[in-house]
Amino acid sequence: MAHEEMLAELDKRREAARAMGGPRKLAKRRESGQLNAQERLDALIDKDSFFEVGLLGQSSLEADAASTPRDGKITGFARIDGRDVGVVVNDFTTKGASTSATNSRKMGYIRRTCTEKGMPFIHVGESTGARLPDAMGSKGMGTMLGNDITQFRRMRDTPWVAAALDTSFGSSAWLCCCSDFAVMKKGSIMSVSSPRLVSMAIGENVDLEELGGWRLHAEQTGLIDHFVDTDEEAMQALRAFLSYMPSHNGELPPDAPVSDGSGLEQERILDVLPEKRTQVYNMKKIIELIFDNGSVFELKPRFGRSAMVALARLDGKVIGIIANNPNVGGGALSAEACRKIIDFTVLCDSFNIPLVRMMDTPGFVVGTDAERRGAPGHIMNFMNATCLTTVPQITVICRKAYGRAYVAMGGGAHNDAMIAWPGAEVSFMDPVFATSIVHNLKAGDEGFEEALGHIQKDLEIWDMARIFSAQDVIKPQETRAYLIRMFEIQRRRRSGGVGQHLMRTWPTSY
Repeated sequence: MAHEEMLAELDKRREAARAMGGPRKLAKRRESGQLNAQERLDALIDKDSFFEVGLLGQSSLEADAASTPRDGKITGFARIDGRDVGVVVNDFTTKGASTSATNSRKMGYIRRTCTEKGMPFIHVGESTGARLPDAMGSKGMGTMLGNDITQFRRMRDTPWVAAALDTSFGSSAWLCCCSDFAVMKKGSIMSVSSPRLVSMAIGENVDLEELGGWRLHAEQTGLIDHFVDTDEEAMQALRAFLSYMPSHNGELPPDAPVSDGSGLEQERILDVLPEKRTQVYNMKKIIELIFDNGSVFELKPRFGRSAMVALARLDGKVIGIIANNPNVGGGALSAEACRKIIDFTVLCDSFNIPLVRMMDTPGFVVGTDAERRGAPGHIMNFMNATCLTTVPQITVICRKAYGRAYVAMGGGAHNDAMIAWPGAEVSFMDPVFATSIVHNLKAGDEGFEEALGHIQKDLEIWDMARIFSAQDVIKPQETRAYLIRMFEIQRRRRSGGVGQHLMRTWPTSY
């Protein structure tokens, strides 16, 4: 065959691969307002940065070869904010982006290259699950499953991020659950299998939202970190999260210019913080004043709501924030809040992100329901994660710090520095409960208020500062400046800021 014929044949095959599922299917997506795989890719990465591998991949079954361009997955490398990343984008117009032997090899190549060379791995999911009949029978199982022992091994060498868009079954769900950050579009469904298969398996019809809708994952499972309305917003969320991450665990997260106006309104903290100890307030408003303007990126906002976790910037440097949220249950830590904090602690410690803990909690949620949810186990996991943290960490006691939760939230020696605001209270339990137990008095009894007053005086922070159990007591409006300087001091100079990553194999979902 002449050179011209060979090159023409290559061009023909390339053109067919880039056509995806064909004009009719692509037009149908446009009419429904869905981006196709190529459009999602374009919205995700830097312009003209995509370097594709596996363009000519097709089904290994001869009968399906012509109908499986790229075998349903666009795979390759690109840049986001100028940094290299590995990308897999599922093409639902090609056999529902179902998993096959060929596209599994394509995705495995990208994932392994990212791990070995130190690049973030991105999976944009929309899929139906394993391809049938390819996976059926012993030959199908032997070909498709169990041949890559690294497929689901998370060592947190590099950040993994994923999106669950529209129909996300099988691999799209697996990758969200394995990732450090997962975003879901509202109206989508993420579950192990399709409603049709689940209905057949259990013998009854299942509701899409109940099976794997966004509210389920936002409020009950905690498997998804961020929720958006459109495909474009999902791609921007992936970009935003990666802007806080290093490319791999052997380097620091990237610095950024300090946003305009940062730190100029510290006195407003006193407008948010109540003078009355029992009055609730929105901790997020205080956090937004302390950290760089517009930099607070909250994760799992509707899950475990008595706690807040967020990435942010402080004087341009990436910081992880763990905070109690007094607006919900007074900031008492539920099992879900513990899970959320543990996940975030592991993330930050694995990728060299210093931690600030903003403490205002009356303790852990107790009761029969808490015990049924495994509260003791979650509390001990929380304690274990706090004890295994090796990145610089500073604890700020904003108000209440009671019982074991004080320790889990970084109290005592579980930090590099611990400071408190003047209204902070530290004790084994709430003073009202302590008064009842110690003096056998309840509110309204004669002598209760006097006894309560004595116990409350013992809670004040001054005694802890006097024995240097707390490094300092500062004004709330001094917090930003203190944190900036103390993190400069606590920087891990000998290791170049890289932690020990003692939790790098912690499960990504449990």
